[in-house]
Amino acid sequence: MNRLADETSPYLQQHKDNPVDWYPWGDEAFSRATDENKPVLLSVGYAACHWCHVMAHESFEDPETAAVMNELFVNVKVDREERPDVDAIYMEAVQSLTGHGGWPMTVFLTPAGEPFFGGTYFPPEPRTNLPGFRQLCEAVAETWRERRDDVTQQAKQITAALGEVAANLAPSGRDRPGLEAVRAARDALGARFDNRWGGFGNAPKFPQPDTLELLLRQQGDDVSLARATFTLDAMAAGGIYDHVGGGFHRYSVDARWLVPHFEKMLYDQALLVRAYLHAWQVTAEPRHLQVLSETIDYVRRDLRHPEGGFLSSEDADSEGVEGKFYVWSKAELEAVAGDDAPDAVAWWGVTPGGNFEGTNILNRPVRGDVVRPEPVERARRALFEAREKRMRPGLDDKVLTEWNGLFLSSLAEAAAATGRADWLADARTAGEFLLANLRDGNGRWLRSWKGGRSRHLAFAADHSAMVDAFTRLGEATGEARWVTEARSTADAMLELFWDDANGGLFTGGSDAERLITRSKDIVDNVVPSANGAAAVALHRLGALVGEPRYHERAEAIVALVAGPLRQHPAAFCHLLWAVTLGASSVVEVAVVGDRPDLVDAVQRRWLPQAVLAWGEPYPSPLFENRRDGLAYVCRDYACQSPAGDVPELLAQLPA
Repeated sequence: MNRLADETSPYLQQHKDNPVDWYPWGDEAFSRATDENKPVLLSVGYAACHWCHVMAHESFEDPETAAVMNELFVNVKVDREERPDVDAIYMEAVQSLTGHGGWPMTVFLTPAGEPFFGGTYFPPEPRTNLPGFRQLCEAVAETWRERRDDVTQQAKQITAALGEVAANLAPSGRDRPGLEAVRAARDALGARFDNRWGGFGNAPKFPQPDTLELLLRQQGDDVSLARATFTLDAMAAGGIYDHVGGGFHRYSVDARWLVPHFEKMLYDQALLVRAYLHAWQVTAEPRHLQVLSETIDYVRRDLRHPEGGFLSSEDADSEGVEGKFYVWSKAELEAVAGDDAPDAVAWWGVTPGGNFEGTNILNRPVRGDVVRPEPVERARRALFEAREKRMRPGLDDKVLTEWNGLFLSSLAEAAAATGRADWLADARTAGEFLLANLRDGNGRWLRSWKGGRSRHLAFAADHSAMVDAFTRLGEATGEARWVTEARSTADAMLELFWDDANGGLFTGGSDAERLITRSKDIVDNVVPSANGAAAVALHRLGALVGEPRYHERAEAIVALVAGPLRQHPAAFCHLLWAVTLGASSVVEVAVVGDRPDLVDAVQRRWLPQAVLAWGEPYPSPLFENRRDGLAYVCRDYACQSPAGDVPELLAQLPA
């Protein structure tokens, strides 16, 4: 075993038996590099990454390659999910060097941590446009020995450029972006919309739930609604959706959503649950409710820790083969489904030749029709029971604060909207688990937990996700304690991460390890950016507790990214929700006293502009001087007449 044996990360544990003398990220590795005057070989990946496994098998498990690495470098392995700060900095460097990025990521650093060369996957032997990995290592080491001054100069230039984004990002003197920025993003997405298969752009296709949410928020815009639901239907019909066990795979390698990369990530489930929930609330279509329900129940069944938190991901591979757990031959399906086989074969388009390496990825050829008739549902249950006997894909069983916050927000909102008490109970339990296990003795949030051990100071993204999660849990339960936790987490976020000079949140806290640059996460990607998520969460929390400071910080984030937002509005789909909340003001709904009918009327509707206060009172103007048994709808410091029944309340809510 190498130095990774004591790490909690399942990804690092996967490499503990490599012949490579791996170090975890830390001072020990860089001190040795300085003492021995060697460059650092930094390898970054994550447990569910298929090509990370490929490179590990080809190179890191090979004794000859490991001997070269050990002789020439100090080798450092990083789990990008535990250390998104490290990953973000060096991914930016690789993208500047190569024009693209991805994982596995391979970066060569000076002993001071400055990057001077990098890439992603490298094969064991040279292939088209790619050197062999051993060949690359020897060439980099030779350059380090023979042209040290050139290497050092390049490393300093790259490092200086890495800091420019955060350093040069400052509020502009122009007016605050308003609803015109939202319309610009909508139009930009429309220009990229795939009218045949749904989604945006060409293959590979990622779900992009924040993009779909932006379209769904354009209430009254039939074209935007049609594009969003068309895409949701296409994904639910395609192979990217697990038709047997529920939940979504990472992305589709083709334009039609048929062949996925088979890993399943908690954050994808969290964000897609929201999109399907909101589509159901807008359209009342049962198919959207079915998909969101099956996705939630997949997470509760397969990714829930017995103590209450949610695990990170499932691998794409089982028995060393990508997708083996999920695919079926026609003969196998017929044997399992029995008398229901003809219906199942027709429903999922199963053929003898298959659609993936001689096997069948189940998919629904008829988009928009995924609500299964009883014979197909019986077949699905039989297939699920048979599949449970297969060797499962690898499980990354660490609990990440940010991803749990994302799923907890969605679970709480979905539970309230559907009336599912079991979902709400799991949401409460998850909240309790995070409070008990993901904070240190001083109450400081931590990033990762596994096997009773919490690691790594939490980042801005963890805090912003938890502010939203606790706010949503308070709205779903009517329990004041969750709003109190949201406030304390928001206050800690602003104290630890806020940039007093220019505004916005740094990725790492003021108490965290100093890296070669202090970055800011501003662009919404597969998950909302830390700053975008914080801006939305602060606006909503500020409306619930009547705290102007939270609104001011949310608006400062919007002002900070005004320039990039105007240039590339579709890169800020989640942040644009904060733009809308600031431009149109948050609608505050307070239900005072025991009126479950009024609470239910609000929770059942999707009101992206509104917050709901009810149940146990907490310090907030929304509860002050209000009569029991009535609902109050307020906006811009003005309230409408108290509503005493559901029709009266619904008439006052935003359309």
